Amino acid sequence: MLLDKIETPAVLIDIEVAERNIQACQDYCDEHKIALRPHIKTHKLPRLAQAQIDAGATGITCQKIGEAEVMAAAGIKDILLTYNILGPAKLARLRRLHDEIKLSVTADNLAVLEGLSEAFADADWPLAVLIECDTGGNRCGVQSPQNTVELAEQISQSMGLRFAGLMTYPKAGGTADVQAFMTEAKGLLAEAGYDCATISSGGSPDLHQAHLAPVIKEYRVGTYIYNDRSLLVRGACGLDDCALHVLATVISTPTPERAIIDAGSKILTTDLFGLGGHGVIIGHPLLAVSALSEEHGNIDCSRAPGSLAVGDRIRVVPNHACVVSNMVDQVYLMDDGKVFSVEAVAARGMVV
Repeated sequence: MLLDKIETPAVLIDIEVAERNIQACQDYCDEHKIALRPHIKTHKLPRLAQAQIDAGATGITCQKIGEAEVMAAAGIKDILLTYNILGPAKLARLRRLHDEIKLSVTADNLAVLEGLSEAFADADWPLAVLIECDTGGNRCGVQSPQNTVELAEQISQSMGLRFAGLMTYPKAGGTADVQAFMTEAKGLLAEAGYDCATISSGGSPDLHQAHLAPVIKEYRVGTYIYNDRSLLVRGACGLDDCALHVLATVISTPTPERAIIDAGSKILTTDLFGLGGHGVIIGHPLLAVSALSEEHGNIDCSRAPGSLAVGDRIRVVPNHACVVSNMVDQVYLMDDGKVFSVEAVAARGMVV
């Protein structure tokens, strides 16, 4: 399929770039003897999850049960679910997954552990549970290394569960905090008689700093496969490393200083990450995606007036690639500048 035949807005994936990113990350983790467990929330495609495993990943990470169900149905057999699971319906689905694949989960409180134990008390083998730790990301997680001992004791005393280690999602730039927290927690757990088989951290911005926290034995990354503007401005990648582009058409040029494209917040997202604007326009360094409404994107052409005309097509590297994947039913896979496949985003909308 030729690019000019694709209806816009559309999401393009340069498969060569994505595969290069997969291999570069795997090579880094192999060099530093870190197990890699990619997060599929960025691409939501079984095809790319399998490519990551084929390259050497130990398994994958999912955030929601729906994502894990899609990946398991596609043949992925080792999944870590990094989310507190609550409620009978979700626990029943989790139990079904546990019967089919190698499954592990995370928890950071007694209520979650009680629900897990009730659902897995009569399982043929125990559910592996990692304790989530807040090492500075201010999301979920126990607040101190001492808290890990309390939860490890609860896990070990709970029918159907086994303590499998520690997990964190740190703030960007928080590698030293991870090392300090996890080293103390590991020591306290050892004193209490608990072995940390897995200590897992993550985050694409600090991927190449992972070895600076040697206590970590596993790393989880998602955005690295595509990269985006948020990683570009942090210096974590170059523009040539960005595999996901949003293809958009100029539908209006109300003034020479302003153009309107057919891609708004429903595809480019409103995530800012502290940045100004909503993406990088390939081949137009003087233009900026200055504002979004639902179906319209405003292009500021004041530094290059008249540079866009109605009917022109542009490519945008979005601020946040992960959200873009969840906006569309399909993506266009490209190689050597040509579309070779239209791929359904199988785990799109799987937020339950």
